[in-house]
Amino acid sequence: MAKTKTDSQTIDQLRARYEDLNSQRIVFQTKRDSALEQLDELKATALKQYGTDDIDQLQKKLEELKKENEEKRKAYQKSLDEIESKLDSIQGEFEEDVEE
Repeated sequence: MAKTKTDSQTIDQLRARYEDLNSQRIVFQTKRDSALEQLDELKATALKQYGTDDIDQLQKKLEELKKENEEKRKAYQKSLDEIESKLDSIQGEFEEDVEE
């Protein structure tokens, strides 16, 4: 059973407890520093690529890009449909000529 904070502890137990807590602090601080460094890098990349690092503006830009991509996809699909239709027409004409 683990001792509670109100149980009497020896100086060695207290030192061990302090070392454990200090180790945890160092790990969390390192992770925080790493996360902040990564955030700064991502902000710099966003600023360079999109002209802003503001989350709301980036979200708006993302929506614009999605809309633009959807429009391009529709145009591409329309072009393929037209090509396919023309090929079907040509194939039909070719088959009629072959049959005659």
